[in-house]
Parts: sequence; structure tokens; C-alpha cells
Amino acid sequence: MIKLNHIEKTYDSPSGPVKALKGIDLEIGRGEIYGIIGLSGAGKSTLIRCINMLERPTKGTVIVDGQDLTAMNETQLRKARKNIGMIFQHFNLLSSATVYDNIAFPLRLAGTPKDEIRRKVEPLLKLVGLESKAGQYPSQLSGGQKQRVGIARALASEPKVLLCDEATSALDPQTTRSILDLIRDINKKLQLTVVVITHEMQVIKEICHKVAVIDGGVIAEQGSVLDIFTNPQQPITKEFISVLLSNELPAAFRGGRVEKTPQPGSYLLVRLTFIGESADDPVLAGMIRRFPAVEVTMLFGNLDQIQSTPFGRMIIGMTGPQDQVDAALAYLREQDLREEVIGYVRRHDTTAE
Repeated sequence: MIKLNHIEKTYDSPSGPVKALKGIDLEIGRGEIYGIIGLSGAGKSTLIRCINMLERPTKGTVIVDGQDLTAMNETQLRKARKNIGMIFQHFNLLSSATVYDNIAFPLRLAGTPKDEIRRKVEPLLKLVGLESKAGQYPSQLSGGQKQRVGIARALASEPKVLLCDEATSALDPQTTRSILDLIRDINKKLQLTVVVITHEMQVIKEICHKVAVIDGGVIAEQGSVLDIFTNPQQPITKEFISVLLSNELPAAFRGGRVEKTPQPGSYLLVRLTFIGESADDPVLAGMIRRFPAVEVTMLFGNLDQIQSTPFGRMIIGMTGPQDQVDAALAYLREQDLREEVIGYVRRHDTTAE
């Protein structure tokens, strides 16, 4: 549905050219909710504005629904943009217009007849849950209600793509969840392709199917949300995920030296990730039965969900005869899970001063 080929964007500044995007390649499938996450200044907002050509790339091509937007003139672009709706962080509503008129605004600009406008706006009011607010003004609405108006307005031209630029950043957590639920519902009901720009990993986790991590104008990592969450490869990705899933060692081992080889009195620390049905499997119980000489201590554990897929994370410590610890580790590697050997670490209360 959306294909970005070698996108570069360079801005002129008093100190010289600034490269905001440095050769972005990205493909977003029809009907997907695709997240793009990055820190402030990483280039994510520039990237989403290149998709609808509010920013024209310095180099590269933007293909949306089979059309090369970079090859179009302004007249052609105005027509093509009707297929691309956009919602913003700060709503961008007309303060002197009612909810109904804000939603109708792009239709009136397009010269749509009054009766047709009503036929389009009334179902949108119902879709976003604002039927009773049609005659009110933005100053009478909560932040979440204002964003619902922005969403309805973006849908008024019946787009095939919905771009969301930090759409929940100005909202409280409870309202954020309701807006994300609405975007997910719209994606399913209307079969829209949705692109979500955010700096919050929780937003990615809640609704996105795939994600790209942008850092310094380049894509550092991309893939399914489940894969990125459970097996991040790049430091920037691990940093984002650590906000939700701590990668720190348990307190009793924090600050200790991690060794690659066994040390007297040390524990072998292993991080385990269980995905899908394996999250319910009694793997540790099976390992303990098979290797009774190995003492296994569960130091950290949690169970969560990404979309409808359960996943669990756990850190365990293993001590005992080295051959048995090695055998137990080999057993774990045969199971339907992901394991990461952290290393051998001594507890603070066993470390000699």
C-alpha cells in the first residue's frame, strides 16, 4: 500500500545542510497498523509528512496505492491527498466551528453538496461516539473528544490511508487508551492502512502490527511488533522497550561483574522469553525434575500480551555442578522459548569485601 524508496530529506540551515532523513526504505502493507517510533529529532515527523508530500523528499520515491506521489504536480497531489487522512497531536480544529462543521470542513472545501455532506458526517459522528456533541464547539470538549473530532474529519474524504502524528501525546493515559481502541476499531471496520508516529512504546505495543525504529534519520530496526519486543537487536530499540520491559539485573546482582566463565559462588543468570502457547508451558518445572542437582532461583518474571499473543519474561539464576548446569541450559535451548545467557554473577550478599 505504501512504499518508500531511498527517501532523503535535507534542510538548509544557517550552519549548512541538515539531513533529516538518510535513505529510508519502508514498505507498509494494505490494512496494516504500522508504527514508526523514534526520539525527538530522529526524523519520524518528517518521514510521515513525506508520505503525504507535505514535505517533498530531496531524493527517493513515495508510492501510495500504486501511485508515485513524487512524480506529481501540485494539482495531481491535491487529488491524491484525498486518499490520505491525517490526525495531529494538537487536534488543529477550527475554534469558531461546531463539531459537525469541523468534520464537514474538508468536504465543503471540495465543493461537496450539502445533502451528501450530511450523509457522510452523521455516520462519522456515530463512529467516533460524538452524536450528542455535533452542535458543540471545541472549547466545550475534552482533549479526547477533540481528537475524536480530528479523526472523524480525517475520515470525511473516505481515505485509504490514515496518518497519525503523535495523536495521543497530549492525552492522559486513560484517554490515550480510548483513542487507540478507536483507531484499532476504525482499522478493522474500514480496512484502512494506518501509520502511527510516536515516541511511546506503549502505543506501539497496544495497536501496531509492525514497527520501524528510526534513529538519526535512518531505520535502525524494523519487523513485527512481537519480534521486536521479544528479540530487539539495536541499542535504541532496547532502550525503548526497557521502558515497558526492564532489562536490568535483579537488585541482588546489580552492579556485580558479569563473567563469561563460572566463578566460585556465582550464579548463571539466564533471561527467558516465552511466546504464545509456550507462555503456559511448565518449562522450569520440567528442568528441575530432570536436573535435581541444579538449584534454580526465579529472580524476575512477568506475563503480558502483545495484541492477542501472550508472552512472558523471566530471569533465573542457576547454581550447582557445572556439568549439570550446562546440561540444564542445553535443555532450555531445546524448548519453545528464547533464552539469553547473561553470564555468571555473584550475589551481593556472597561477595567478599
